[in-house]
Parts: sequence; C-alpha cells; structure tokens
Amino acid sequence: MPRLLALFALLAAPAAAHAGAPPVLVFLLAGQSNMEGKAKVSVMDVQAGQPATRGLWAPFRTGDRWAERDDVFVKFLTRRGPLTVGFGSPGCIGPELGFGQVLGDRYPQPVLLIKAAWGGRSLYRDFRPPSAGLPPREKLDAMLADQKKRNAKATEADVKASFGASYRAMLDEYRNTLKDLGKEFPALAGRRTELAGFVWFQGWNDMISAEATAEYAANLGQLICDVRKDLNAPTLPVVVGQMGVDGEKADGNVKRFKAAQAAGMDRPELQGNATLVKTDGFWDTEADAIFRKGWRENLEAWNRVGSDYPYHYLGSPRTMLAIGRALGEAAVTLREGKR
Repeated sequence: MPRLLALFALLAAPAAAHAGAPPVLVFLLAGQSNMEGKAKVSVMDVQAGQPATRGLWAPFRTGDRWAERDDVFVKFLTRRGPLTVGFGSPGCIGPELGFGQVLGDRYPQPVLLIKAAWGGRSLYRDFRPPSAGLPPREKLDAMLADQKKRNAKATEADVKASFGASYRAMLDEYRNTLKDLGKEFPALAGRRTELAGFVWFQGWNDMISAEATAEYAANLGQLICDVRKDLNAPTLPVVVGQMGVDGEKADGNVKRFKAAQAAGMDRPELQGNATLVKTDGFWDTEADAIFRKGWRENLEAWNRVGSDYPYHYLGSPRTMLAIGRALGEAAVTLREGKR
C-alpha cells in the first residue's frame, strides 16, 4: 500500500505543482507550403555574420549558435521541441520563428505552437470545411473520371474522402498533441492549456484555379466558423495572412485572390475577433531583383538573400521573419481586445 500511495503521489505531482499557474497558450498554425516555411537556415547563417543584417538575427542567437527558447515550444508533424530555427521544411524556417518571438516576449506563461501544414493543399478541396459541403455532382464525376485514368480502382468514395482530408488531419494534429502533452513536451506536463488563436496562411493552390478563387471567400469564412465549432471556441481569435507574392505591385490572379481573401473576412460573426494581415509589404525586393536578373548566374549574391522561387516568397528569411512577427502582433491585438 505505501508503494501504491507513492505511485499516485508521483503521478499527481506535475498537476499539483502547476495547480495555480496560468495556462499554456496554444496557437494552431495551419496552411500549405508557406506555413511550412521555405526560407533556408543556410541563408540566415550568412546574414547573421554580415554587418548589415547581423542585428536582425541577434535576438535568435547565443554567441555563434542559434538559440533555443525555454518558454515557447513547437510541434510540427514529427518534430517537437523548444522554438529555434529549423521548424519549417527541412533546414528552413516559416512564420513560426517570428510569431513565437512576439508571443513569447509578450506573455509570461509558456506558449505552444502546433503547426498543421502540408505543401500543395487547397482550401477548395484538401482543407474544405465541413459546412461547405461537396462540389456539384458533375464536378465529382469529372474528378472521378480523371482519377480513374491514374488508378482504375478509384471510387466515388475516394474522391469524396479527399475533400476536407487536411482539415480533419489538422484537427487530429491539434487534439493528439494536447492529449499527450506531457509526453510530447515534458516541460509542460501537468499544465492547463488555453486555445488562444488560430492562424491561417495559405492560398497558392486556390489562386491558380479560377474556380477555387471564386469560392474562396465563402470557404474561408466557413473554415473559421467550423474550426471554432469543432474546437468548441466560438470567439477564438483568428489571424489570416493575406497572400503577398510579388509584393505590393502584384496584379492578375494574385490581385484577384487577395480580394477574395479580404471578402472572406467580411462575415458579421468575424468582426472584432478575426483579422486579415497584409504580407505584401514584406516582399524582399533585394532577393526579387537578383532572382529576376538570374539567380544561377549570380549565385553568390543570391545565397545571401534567397533560397526558393517567388511562390515561396523567394525563400527569404527576412520575409518569413517579418510575416511571422506581423501575424504574432495581430494575435496579441485580438487576444487583448485592442482591435
């Protein structure tokens, strides 16, 4: 019996130790490849040693190494740990670095960022919210016919299951992380949690489809409402990063898509608790100029500023950091009711 009582005491110790502590603030960060993040750390390594950009990265370094925060944690698919560089695509950063910096500096309690992002996903299909329903019958039939060309055994059920698959995976990622929080993050064992915000940064796969762009405003509003419903958070603060590819001079499909994103935020139930953050002002004009001149022919200069194509914001670490900070500042503003 004494051993049994000791075991119970040991199991209860983490919860008891944090009984009066404020909750861990949890933010769900979702989207496609740009929420993953495609800005290479190797470019940051170069910039951290250059006089013109050294100060930008100084808050993230300890001596000559990239630092880890002990108050902000990240879960991104199979990766987990204290916030540092490398929580984007392998060897890259995404918005989480700047976002985590803002939230960690603002609040005294721990912050947990759960990233649910996969490249090449659309809101029209992959992240399609439940309340949007399925496309018309003729669209489903056309999709099935196309899928059968690649897989003769494809069925209508397969096509239907693809709609909302990433939406469901996003919710699973969030729920499973919190269910095993102490296992995933021993430093947070026994802590209460509070879902403090939902951040959405996505759009390319919808922008390149006129049909998906036409539906985007409705689907975005429904996405926000469905996330709030499914996570039992009716007034959850929501931050949407507006597409910023090609900067403020963008036109054509990008311009039309940005208008659709803005229209999606006009629903009455989103006023005061959801906001759209412009990201086009963070476009890296230096990286853009080198890319247009020919990055392969100017590789030394390119490796100091960029690492990917325009649809990935040129793989510019400065852009990803600025976007993350802007999303974080918007989340703080919503949370504190200053809007």
